[in-house]
Amino acid sequence: MSKILEASRAGALAAPARRPFRLGRLGAFMERESVFSWLMLTPPVLFLLAFLGYPFIYGVYLSFFHKEVARTASFVGFDNFVKLYNDPIFWQAVRNTIIFTGVATIVKASGGLGMALVMNQSFKLKSFARAMLLLPFIVPTVLSTVAWQWILDPGMGLFNRLLVVSGLAERGPSWLGTPTMAMISIIMVNTWRGLPFFGISILAGLQTIPVELHESATIDGAGTWGRFRYVTLPSLMPVILIVTVFSIVITFFDFQLVYVLTGGGPANSTHLMATYAYTLSMGAGQMGLGSAVALSMVPVLGLLLVALTFFVRKD
Repeated sequence: MSKILEASRAGALAAPARRPFRLGRLGAFMERESVFSWLMLTPPVLFLLAFLGYPFIYGVYLSFFHKEVARTASFVGFDNFVKLYNDPIFWQAVRNTIIFTGVATIVKASGGLGMALVMNQSFKLKSFARAMLLLPFIVPTVLSTVAWQWILDPGMGLFNRLLVVSGLAERGPSWLGTPTMAMISIIMVNTWRGLPFFGISILAGLQTIPVELHESATIDGAGTWGRFRYVTLPSLMPVILIVTVFSIVITFFDFQLVYVLTGGGPANSTHLMATYAYTLSMGAGQMGLGSAVALSMVPVLGLLLVALTFFVRKD
């Protein structure tokens, strides 16, 4: 047995050592971390260029042409923008978009903060309640909007039925039939849908605040309001700012909810810039004019974000 072991050892020692596997120049280049990162980033960038970049550039191109469906385009320069400047419906859509975005974002931010503070407490079925918070955000927009059409129906709607049965009103209001109530209704539905986004995001920020900060504030004599004002709120401001910016962008470009719920009516009172651009492009066949409306959304959104940044820095 010992002779066999000695022979195997001698053979192992006599065997030539294997050369390590060497990568070529291309392999070594690919092994670099920076190169690998750019390779991983390339597919999503190409996807964005194909499905976002090309439509945006083509929309900018169309905005300088008089283009109708199934007809040859003719260059008109800034004529489409001049028409929009003299179009009262366009300015109404701009005003509606600013009001809709501003009011809905403020309500969602304040409601989401309150929701997060409640969900951060300890109570029974807390996990179930947190899961149910995501329901409005998970349900498809068109499906939930159709359900809200039934809820807000003036005849058989849930809201008006509750008002009549409870004796608060003999006849419920026309939620989608008057300009003021229609604007309130779309803001209410948008708030219902976007509230979980604020609530869950702020809740995640609440759970990152060290407990020691609240304990130190309590020792220093701060009450519930003092801890919220000087500890909780300043710690949450970065999260609230980021979520608010995302909410402004998403709400500003909201199309499905308004288009399905009111279609821009009554009397253009709920037309947003997105729905008006779609109406001109697809409804009236004015592709160039609709593209000009869509392109006009960019500076308006930029002004809103600049105003938000100035307000935050001022505070």
